[in-house]
Amino acid sequence: MSSSAKPRLVGINHVAIEVGDIDEALEWYGRLFSFTLRGKGERNAFIDMGDQFINMTLAPGPSADHTEARHIGLVVDDRSRILELAQAAGARMVEGPFLDFLDPWGNRLEIIEYSNIQFTKDKKVQRGMGLSLTKNDKAKRELADKGMAEEPAQ
Repeated sequence: MSSSAKPRLVGINHVAIEVGDIDEALEWYGRLFSFTLRGKGERNAFIDMGDQFINMTLAPGPSADHTEARHIGLVVDDRSRILELAQAAGARMVEGPFLDFLDPWGNRLEIIEYSNIQFTKDKKVQRGMGLSLTKNDKAKRELADKGMAEEPAQ
């Protein structure tokens, strides 16, 4: 298969980490860093980093099986063929609302398309990578709400 037929990796959307207590973790990280809380639930908290974020996920204790919480959100230019390619490579698909699968070593990968998220590659960086990517209206609005949009949101 030619490399032009495969989606290109263009960045990391977020990193998920496991913590024993959401409130304690937020307090501890708050001692080290100034951050905005993007959202918080009973089992998760999201620390905003501009157009990226850290997902803190409640984990009761160390576990050898991290497939439920620990993952890497990988951003691609085009997600349309990922499922087919992952299955062909022998990836174990993970049930859920996102396009997640395990690599042969058990690492959980969540694949996100660039157009759908806040994460933004500078136009100069895109040009250097040979890309010309755009955002959908929802992502543009999210960026505009933070004062980070190049183009006015509709």
